[in-house]
Amino acid sequence: MGNWTMAQAITNALANELKTNEDVLIFGEDVGQNGGVFRVTEGLQKEFGEDRVFDTPLAESGIGGLAIGLALTDHRPVMEIQFFGFVFEVFDSIAGQMSRWRYRTGGKQTMPITVRSPFGGGVKTPEMHSDSLEGLMAQTPGVKVVIPSNPYDAKGLLISAIRDNDPVVFLEHMKLYRSFRQEVPEEEYTIELGKADIKREGKDITIVAYGAMVQASLKAAEELAQEGIEAEVIDLMTISPFDVETVVASVEKTNRAIVVQEAQKQAGVASHIVAEITERAILSLEAPVLRVTAPDTVYPFAAAEDAWLPNHQTIVEKVKEVINF
Repeated sequence: MGNWTMAQAITNALANELKTNEDVLIFGEDVGQNGGVFRVTEGLQKEFGEDRVFDTPLAESGIGGLAIGLALTDHRPVMEIQFFGFVFEVFDSIAGQMSRWRYRTGGKQTMPITVRSPFGGGVKTPEMHSDSLEGLMAQTPGVKVVIPSNPYDAKGLLISAIRDNDPVVFLEHMKLYRSFRQEVPEEEYTIELGKADIKREGKDITIVAYGAMVQASLKAAEELAQEGIEAEVIDLMTISPFDVETVVASVEKTNRAIVVQEAQKQAGVASHIVAEITERAILSLEAPVLRVTAPDTVYPFAAAEDAWLPNHQTIVEKVKEVINF
């Protein structure tokens, strides 16, 4: 058992899959000798060689094309987009090719590609580095989208993603890489994709979140508990397809809900989740399902991001609004 950061847990998961399956290849900008911008792939090239872990040119479109070609020749590529703000450069490969291949070939061929990428705010990055663009991927049929909130889940989900025969976009929030540690088994384990996890049980309101907003929601729930409000916190983990059954069952128990995301209100997946809750559990609701999100503007420069990003206090205020409806 290791007391690991999320970055260390991801490194361990990658090393495990390189050892387990010789068809696994890891590649992207600076992932080899430098170990990636956040050193998540540090040491992997030295251990497994330049044929298994290697650098690519600074061309996301080329990285995506390479992944498709490797997948078609019985490899299991793990490609890295250095920051998810640059996904537009490779969007055609993901949404136009990877996502459609199984259908296009009548199920005869698969696309076992994992697209890893850091994203998210709160770390004062330059422009186009912190954007939450997961909604673009979640609206692309044929692609699974996974966003862990802690080291333990990150390892199990990443191993499952690499072993999955369909393309998986695996997003790693930069603020979570080294913000806290958690006990993580050193042996391999998997966490099923498409399943949510109830991180905190409660009876008064359901808080649905993913990524860094799970930690903010848990902090808010602790503060609310001091005022007698017991919030249930659900970590989606996979946002597409998301575990609607677990969410609805919780709402039917608590009769109230909010959905929390770091992305802008018009982005992310909060609107989709609210729609599903309303369609499936309208008779259980005692108040509208509200959202905690960032404003509908472009991501601000670093000096303004603390005021722009939602936080645990924003969640507390929104919960009270629903409770007092």
